[in-house]
Amino acid sequence: MWAWRQPFRSRRFPDNFPAADGRRGMVLVHGFAGNRGFWLPWLKALRADGRCFAAVDLEPPLGGIDGFVATVDAAVRRVHAATGRPPLVVAHSMGGLVVRAWWCRSGGQVPVHRIVTLATPHAGTWMARIGRAASSPEMRIGSAWLQALDAAQACVPPVRFTCWYSNCDNMVFPAATATLPGADNRAAHGLAHVELAFAPQVVRHTLALLDAD
Repeated sequence: MWAWRQPFRSRRFPDNFPAADGRRGMVLVHGFAGNRGFWLPWLKALRADGRCFAAVDLEPPLGGIDGFVATVDAAVRRVHAATGRPPLVVAHSMGGLVVRAWWCRSGGQVPVHRIVTLATPHAGTWMARIGRAASSPEMRIGSAWLQALDAAQACVPPVRFTCWYSNCDNMVFPAATATLPGADNRAAHGLAHVELAFAPQVVRHTLALLDAD
């Protein structure tokens, strides 16, 4: 991931905007200190299926979470405009917090089919205590930023969430911190933090949501 896909292959599959065919598209948001190369296996599958998709780069890599919101907003609007249908938004790790912050900033007014988070520290993670990026204190358990996010989300229209979590996540723990109250919280136990995003059952279920009503 960090020695090949992200440094050298991140543009292998550029964003795809085929002619509208009535099908829903996808927006993919990577996690901490990554880039769109994280999603290469997903992008390959989406392109083979002729799907519309946009995979963002969150920059600067060590910036604060709120600074990434505009990037997600632009991608969601592009995919929605290209397909005429609310997109499915899929996010890994910190990317899920970016998406939640975006949803709150938008006032819940931008059409979205569903938000799927993979190993996202919705309630923070102990690992953030040793981070030195601008986003690290924001992802600490009980942080003021997370409390403000929860309060803001309670004031906007609800959106359907599916949250995947694992009891073997080596970056986001305790495991329950990757769940959200009221969400479709799904366990993928025995999987590590990055591994979870490529587990066949997780990928299969998420891709199936593209055609689910």
